[in-house]
Amino acid sequence: MMPSTIRRWIETDTGHRVPNHKSKCRHMHGHRYRWEAEIEGDVVTERGVSDEGMLIDFSDISQILTEHIHDVVDHAFVVYQGDEEARTALSSLGSEHRTVVVSFIPTAENLAKWAFEQIENEITSSYGNKLRLVAMHVRETPKSWASWRA
Repeated sequence: MMPSTIRRWIETDTGHRVPNHKSKCRHMHGHRYRWEAEIEGDVVTERGVSDEGMLIDFSDISQILTEHIHDVVDHAFVVYQGDEEARTALSSLGSEHRTVVVSFIPTAENLAKWAFEQIENEITSSYGNKLRLVAMHVRETPKSWASWRA
C-alpha cells in the first residue's frame, strides 16, 4: 500500500530572543508561531471504524499538538538556559509570567526539532497503521519557516 501524507497545524503566541544575533532578534520579542505536523502512513481500511479512510483523525492530531506544544509555549517566553540576562529579566516578573527554559537557543530551526521530539512518540505509538511523523514545520513569520525531518 502506498503511504499517504497529511498535515495539521496549531498556532501560538510565543516570545523568544536569540541572544547572540547580529541584528534585532537579540531583543525580546514575540511571534504568532504556526506548528505544523506532517504525518505519513497507511489509510485505515477497516470497515465501520471511526478512522476509516483516514490516516488519523485531524482532531486527534490537534489534541496532541495542543497538549504537547500549545499548552506548553502559548503566551509564554521561551528562553535559552544560558541566557542569564533574559532569565534574570523574566524572573523579575514574578510567578504570573510563563517562562519555558530550554537547553538550546530558541531559533525556528531549534524549535522545529524540539516540537518534533515532543510529539513523535505520541503519533507513532498510539496508532497501528504505520504512522510516522515525517516532519515538523515551524512558521515564525508569514515568510519564514523552518523544518525538522525524521
